[in-house]
Amino acid sequence: MASQNQSYEAGETKGRTEEKTKQTVGNIGDKAQNMAQAAKEKTSDTSQAAKEKAQQMGQSTKESAQSGKDNTQGFLQQTGEKVKGAAQGATEAMKKTLGLDRNDDYNRRH
Repeated sequence: MASQNQSYEAGETKGRTEEKTKQTVGNIGDKAQNMAQAAKEKTSDTSQAAKEKAQQMGQSTKESAQSGKDNTQGFLQQTGEKVKGAAQGATEAMKKTLGLDRNDDYNRRH
């Protein structure tokens, strides 16, 4: 039979082992909680950065669209003026061909 001293030492060892196990489990829990919090913060930071980038891209797209619109309006205005000038030139050429330009000269003189 085991002596009373051996039983006492076994109980002490068991107690220390249980205490050490509780500490280790507690440390693991704390580390897991810290890692979860860090991951949550990183996700939040990444989400905010993505949101800001999307806003910047949206603003850039809006500005590009406005610039394109402005350029298109200028182009259409120039094209309209060229077409108008070409139509006037064609009208004058047709009048000259048909001899109608003489009436214009006559009307301007009188």
